[in-house]
Amino acid sequence: MSDLKSDFARHISSEFNEELEELCADLMKMGGLAERQVRLAVQCQESFDSALVEQIRSAENSVNAWEIRIDELVESVIARRQPTASDLRLVLVVSKIVRDLERAGDEANKVALMAQQAHEAGRNSTVGMVEVRAIGEQVIRLLGDSLTSFARLDVDMALDIARRDKEVDRIYQSALRSLATFMIEDPREIGHVLNVMWVLRALERVGDHATNIAEHVIYLVKGTDVRHLSVTNVEETLKNS
Repeated sequence: MSDLKSDFARHISSEFNEELEELCADLMKMGGLAERQVRLAVQCQESFDSALVEQIRSAENSVNAWEIRIDELVESVIARRQPTASDLRLVLVVSKIVRDLERAGDEANKVALMAQQAHEAGRNSTVGMVEVRAIGEQVIRLLGDSLTSFARLDVDMALDIARRDKEVDRIYQSALRSLATFMIEDPREIGHVLNVMWVLRALERVGDHATNIAEHVIYLVKGTDVRHLSVTNVEETLKNS
């Protein structure tokens, strides 16, 4: 297993090394912020705090700023260095991961907004909070591990993320069925339950973005595009590659 630091060592130009290293370091900083957004958003659902909402919004602005900065660096590297082969893959993958991180941050912002709306509406029900906590904890780990798999160029970890996302999907579908039943049995809770459903959907999407990042890592390391393939098909494709 390689890592990004040792991978840079092969370049003749130290300036090119530094530019690629800066690009990846900035991506990891952006990823840390997006991960923090999701963690704070889940906390906000469990126990509403307006200060948390402000922190999430501040993190959202920072994530957006990093997106713009990294896009500019990507354009600069491509224009001046005209990278080829694995270098080009790295630059393209960084650009794609940036999109997924920004969107994961957007989903966290939605979760915080739902918490604020529930608080302002005076909804104090704990219905669905077990599911929110369960999915929240899992997608936070998925997002963090997806960034680690990128930093380590770890295909095995990336594959494991894709497998674990299936468990998130299972919990999500089970929670929707349970909440739908509860809503039918107690129509007074319809507003709250719908709010929780949107929260769960946003968190499930964070898991999807983490899986996208893992797929980008596989492409970076193996040069194989595994998007839209099942986990089983991905494993089979990598065995034959």
